[in-house]
Amino acid sequence: MKKILAIMPISIGGRLTTSSIIDGFRENGFEIFIYDELKNENFSDFLNNKYDFIIGYDFSPIKLKVDYEIKTPCIAYFSDDINKSTAGVGYFEYKKYLKCDDMFVFYWDRELCKKESEIKNLFYQPHFVNCDIYYDYKEPKNDILFMGRFDTDLRLNTFIELNKKLTSFSFEWYAIEKHYKDALSRCKNKEEENIIKRSYKGFIDNESDMAGVINNSKIVYNINAQGISSLNYRTIQVLACKRLIISDKRDELDIFNNIIPTYKNTDELAKKIEYYLNNKQEYENITQKAYIIVREKLNSKICVKNMLDKISFV
Repeated sequence: MKKILAIMPISIGGRLTTSSIIDGFRENGFEIFIYDELKNENFSDFLNNKYDFIIGYDFSPIKLKVDYEIKTPCIAYFSDDINKSTAGVGYFEYKKYLKCDDMFVFYWDRELCKKESEIKNLFYQPHFVNCDIYYDYKEPKNDILFMGRFDTDLRLNTFIELNKKLTSFSFEWYAIEKHYKDALSRCKNKEEENIIKRSYKGFIDNESDMAGVINNSKIVYNINAQGISSLNYRTIQVLACKRLIISDKRDELDIFNNIIPTYKNTDELAKKIEYYLNNKQEYENITQKAYIIVREKLNSKICVKNMLDKISFV
């Protein structure tokens, strides 16, 4: 059996994405060994085995491969801009290694992928999920969900304004406690503080719990923060669960034949949320079509097989 050394990164988003990648390799018959950057483990202990690939998220596997002079080919999946610090501390130092013959880079953003002409083995690969984890398995009790940090005024103000406009619907919000406290500190008054306090439900750090939270909500709205054209991981998670996502405008919504509702501003978003919550047939028409596309094109087993096929042609 072929062996994979998988690097589990520190970031929560990176850990969720990496989990689906690991599942995809496992579903394709690989034995997986996981080094977790959050744990106090000795990386040298993982080098006693011979691996077919070292895989990971952003620059994490590349850094370890270079620092420990590992000869094993590396597969790095990026869902952060390679040229920004969000892709990892010290990225300037390690970007030059992306030109090496045994480095295989998969990039989640179609437009950014076109711009990276110096990377030798570069391939476009949108996000994908394990559809054995993300699926429709319970009736939702919550109406509207937002996942992630309110790291911009746009994100925070949109959430607060939606709560004010859609008072008859229930809201949930998940993020780490640090981002919850930051959001509270930026509220303008007690009303806004109360909105944040009653909607905040904690944070999620694993795929199973994330699937449960998504299943429990009817609509997730999205504000993509990274890339140019791409869809974030959340988009695929939601659609795999047969829940509706309403997204800001992104070119790669063409993956779903542009059936996903989009919005330009908070007023339009509020109207569309209310419309789809009150129109079950249209809601189900969109979610069923999108779900089929995820199952057929964006599930972990198929996408990892495609990644391996691309590497074999190099």
